[in-house]
Amino acid sequence: MLVWIKALHTVIWGFFAACIVALPIAAILRQFHLAGALAGLVLMECTVLAVNRWRCPLTDIASRYTEDRTPNFDIYLPAWLARWNKEIFGTLFLAGGSIAIWQWLVF
Repeated sequence: MLVWIKALHTVIWGFFAACIVALPIAAILRQFHLAGALAGLVLMECTVLAVNRWRCPLTDIASRYTEDRTPNFDIYLPAWLARWNKEIFGTLFLAGGSIAIWQWLVF
């Protein structure tokens, strides 16, 4: 079961990481509806995390199947990336959002 949870968690993480990376690209290409949709999806995920005390609900489910608590026990990512995930992708999201707002207002 843990393998399935980790796989699902990794796929979901990949989806949201792709949304964050695509956000500034969409803005630079002046695809503001797409940029807004990408930002909206990420903000929905942020809401889910905030409601769950900044933890993915899948982390709580995965913890039922192992005693391991390394940063990547619940996802197929390198430990360093799992540890710094919110900081890295939160910064990228804010930067991408800033680029989108800049592109929308200035150009």
